[in-house]
Amino acid sequence: MLMTDTDQAAPAYGRVSMVIITSCAVLATMIQALDSTIANVALPYMQGSLAASQDEINWVLTSYIVASAIMTAPTGFLSSRFGRSRLYIASIIGFTTASVLCGMARSLDQIVIFRLLQGCAGAALVPISQSIMYDIYPREKRGQAMSLWGMGVQIGPVLGPVLGGWLTADYNWRWVFYVNVPIGVLAAAGLLLCLREPPGSRAIRMDWIGFAALSIGIAALQLVLDRGEELDWFSSGEIITEACVAGLGLYLFFVQSATARKPFLSPRLLRDRNFVISMILVFILGLTLFASLALLAPFLQKLLFYPVLTAGIALAPRGFGTMTAMLISGYLVGRVSLRLLITIGFAMNVWSLDATMYWTPDVSEQAIILIGIIQGFGIGLVFTPLSTIVYATLPLELRTEAAGVYSLVRNLGSAIGIAGTGALLQISIQINHQTLAAYVTPFSRGIQYGTVGRFWNPASSAGALALNEEITRQATIIAYENEFRLMMLLTLAVMPLVLFIRPAAGSR
Repeated sequence: MLMTDTDQAAPAYGRVSMVIITSCAVLATMIQALDSTIANVALPYMQGSLAASQDEINWVLTSYIVASAIMTAPTGFLSSRFGRSRLYIASIIGFTTASVLCGMARSLDQIVIFRLLQGCAGAALVPISQSIMYDIYPREKRGQAMSLWGMGVQIGPVLGPVLGGWLTADYNWRWVFYVNVPIGVLAAAGLLLCLREPPGSRAIRMDWIGFAALSIGIAALQLVLDRGEELDWFSSGEIITEACVAGLGLYLFFVQSATARKPFLSPRLLRDRNFVISMILVFILGLTLFASLALLAPFLQKLLFYPVLTAGIALAPRGFGTMTAMLISGYLVGRVSLRLLITIGFAMNVWSLDATMYWTPDVSEQAIILIGIIQGFGIGLVFTPLSTIVYATLPLELRTEAAGVYSLVRNLGSAIGIAGTGALLQISIQINHQTLAAYVTPFSRGIQYGTVGRFWNPASSAGALALNEEITRQATIIAYENEFRLMMLLTLAVMPLVLFIRPAAGSR
């Protein structure tokens, strides 16, 4: 979080100006969070419109998240260089403009590029809006102000699936991006009218070599995950090249971190046990949250044949569960052991993923909503205590840097989760199809008699086609089961790390 050095450094505002700035900051935060989930239910429609494959259309999600993650890091430097208020308003305008371009995109390449721009522009919205809310309110009202700001972060993922489903069903998938325009224009206009630039803060030094190496490494790794399935992985020269670039970029980043006088990632952070454990836990948390959402939207629409609006409504309660749990855990922090809250939250996530693993096209809408609420509640129960623990044992001068790395790792987990599970899903479908097809012959008893035998008769073209479609459907159901099992096992594997968290003085 970007904060001024003293309370007196922030300009004084009248009541009306504070209401306008607060409303605009919440709106800007909401649309940035909203765009992490609003496109999920529209993906099948975008896939058809843009002539993209299943793994290609996931680039619409991962490009935005990766760009947001990478560009969060230099926010502090850019704020000190160009002015916090100017950067904030420019980010809102850039985000809104990129949203218009996303809605106008006519090809997959165009929308991926515009989503990258949207992620880059929106990266500064959350940290700067948080610092502005912190600064404009007096000390005794900051808790209320931050709770109000947090509602913008929480409402976005709740509204995303429902709003995206409604806009796609009644209008067009392009409106999931156009909806940002009136909100962005309103927020930018209000801030231009009322927000003033705070007194100049000290310049922040930026390790551009480390940042560039990390950015190149992450971008190349994402390309490997996004394009690997399409290009048959390491039989492709492009994938081999991208993998080498990813490895070289990450290697140079760690070398720079170990040798630079003021590296992008301070080695002191890596010596803090709580920080390292928190990075692992939030990576897995981001992975399971966004990967499960990216998988469930096509699952509901393609296997259960839910209309897009119904799919959005079925996914929305997950966000309500998260919001409720974050409010409860915020009250319990300081009263209940943080390790206990995190353990319970992860256990609920494991249970919900295990339950999701056994879903078939016969699963009821009530079960989908109930399990979604439980998973959302478990994730929300983890977020607040984990955000507390990551800073609990760090010295004050490292907390701003830790906040940037924490956000980067969380978003990186989300992007890798979406891309990785999307690629594994396609591989699993192919393997399962081949395995199931091996047991289906003209002499199989299940297709020799009755209506089934006539409909799935492999001796006729129509029967062979229908039989192949059913094998593909069954292979897809098993593939989704494997994906949710993998996420459940990953969550279960990191849970023992909670036992090694060291409580800060005065906490439990």
